Amino acid sequence: MTDQTPDNTQLFLTAAMPCPYLEGRTERKLFTHLTGRRASALHHLLSDNGFRRSQNLIYRPACEGCNACQSVRIVAGDFAPSRRFRRVLNSNSDIAITVRPTAATSEQFELFKRYLDARHVGGGMTQMSFQDYEYMVEDTPVQSVLVEYRLRDHADQQLIAVALTDVMPDGLSMVYSFYDPEMTHRSLGTFLILDHIAQVRSANLRYVYLGYWVENSPKMAYKAHFQPLEVQRGPLGWVPLQPQR
Repeated sequence: MTDQTPDNTQLFLTAAMPCPYLEGRTERKLFTHLTGRRASALHHLLSDNGFRRSQNLIYRPACEGCNACQSVRIVAGDFAPSRRFRRVLNSNSDIAITVRPTAATSEQFELFKRYLDARHVGGGMTQMSFQDYEYMVEDTPVQSVLVEYRLRDHADQQLIAVALTDVMPDGLSMVYSFYDPEMTHRSLGTFLILDHIAQVRSANLRYVYLGYWVENSPKMAYKAHFQPLEVQRGPLGWVPLQPQR
């Protein structure tokens, strides 16, 4: 098999589909496959240019007349938690965190299904089987890990959250995360991001990649609260995103 390099990588364009973030719009994606010995290097290069990995594909929105989806990353070394973020950290101080290889388990899948059924009713992912979940987690050509979050003092060390994370040369990329939908008082989605910031800082790395941010999408608004945040602006590269008021 010929190794992929920036010079020989072929990019493909998907057909137009309804946009999941902005009503009345359509989306198209530019994508390629990650294969061969140089998959990790290509992954990092494309990620630095606003692409995002999903299994063995890496993609970027390429919507005609719209650039609302913009890749964002937290500058972890300069992050200072607000009072609200400190409360989230304190309320989750009883959680044990373990980094594991990307091997799917039935325990993870049960939590994954409960999360989808509660948070993404009617979404396409709700129909995923265990085999689909297994592919999502294990079909990775780059260095990836599963971060498990368990209640330390619970009798059976209850699993309450999982993050599928790519290990990058300059930080961590949060590919997908899910958590117990009944534990709303813990703000687990926020806690997982805060923990990844802490992991990046402890490893003397730089960034936590959060995927795409859409300014006018309520689903994406939370990302802008993790400052300092940088946004990928094409030829301009990564530039600071000003805090929302």
